Amino acid sequence: MIHTILVEDDPFTQNYFVEMLSSDERIHFVTAVRDAFEAEKLCTRETDLVLMDVQTLHRHSGLAAGKRIKEKYPHIKVIIMTSLVDPGILTSAKMGCADSLWYKDHGVKGIMEIIERTMAGEHVFPDIAPPVELEGTLSDVFSPAQIEILRCYIRGMSYAEIGKKFHMSKDGVNWNMREMVRRGGFESKEDLIAMAIDSKLIVTTLKEE
Repeated sequence: MIHTILVEDDPFTQNYFVEMLSSDERIHFVTAVRDAFEAEKLCTRETDLVLMDVQTLHRHSGLAAGKRIKEKYPHIKVIIMTSLVDPGILTSAKMGCADSLWYKDHGVKGIMEIIERTMAGEHVFPDIAPPVELEGTLSDVFSPAQIEILRCYIRGMSYAEIGKKFHMSKDGVNWNMREMVRRGGFESKEDLIAMAIDSKLIVTTLKEE
């Protein structure tokens, strides 16, 4: 049986997954917690699988917790389950934080299929993060590079610092920011930033320690 720990901070969603997992004869459901960092303490050599939310109680990062679990217990499979569409989450998950990732609100395949394939040794990741609605358009009107530029700006980097990181001039950074405002149909850069954060296209609140 698959000894499984669930990390989900929303009580209603947690109850849904608990009922589903408990009714599957392949699963030995160990416990459910709301805090990713608490799950780290519960993992043992007997644990087979952790189903991990990304933004958990106290804004603790499921990605950071997943990476530490993988480092301490390489045999444990970690599946990230998230409704956050920030492309950076998918990138981080692929870079050692998890074995697979499943989008709660956008997944084409069911979570039980992802569990089965992951436990069989597959790494199941979408090719790209799903687009999110931004007022009258979708986030895929922006290029991946533009989203990364926007992420850096939201995190407090100057145009000069962003330009240095992406090997472009300050004018190039400014052009990309203005182009995102235009493509998204926003009135200002501030409206673009507010919508990017509100729609979870850019997530800046995760605590890693």
